[in-house]
Amino acid sequence: MKLWNKCICFTSRKTMMILATLLISTLVLASVWPNEEPIDDVILPEPTEEPWIPTKEDIEYQDSMYTIINQTSADVDTIKADIDRILFKLERLEYADGTYDSIRYLENGPIDKRRN
Repeated sequence: MKLWNKCICFTSRKTMMILATLLISTLVLASVWPNEEPIDDVILPEPTEEPWIPTKEDIEYQDSMYTIINQTSADVDTIKADIDRILFKLERLEYADGTYDSIRYLENGPIDKRRN
């Protein structure tokens, strides 16, 4: 290619070094060039509403809800214990002659595998 009456070879070492230097300098300038102006002042919106202050009735209502939740939790625990007792009775080992054994066995244990 003739440019200014000179032959320029793109595969020469000198041309490759110039192109690499140009590429690296462009990347460096692009990475450090500020693209936005820094924000100096942050303007916070003014609060328009007052915070909620519970009244006496609100506090009583919350207390009653808390009591109901605690009572329900105690009832659920009682029901779970009753279900465990019922399951224990249902998990008796029954033998061919009609007798049974109330030894609680482990799930997927050797007795459970023979039974199932």
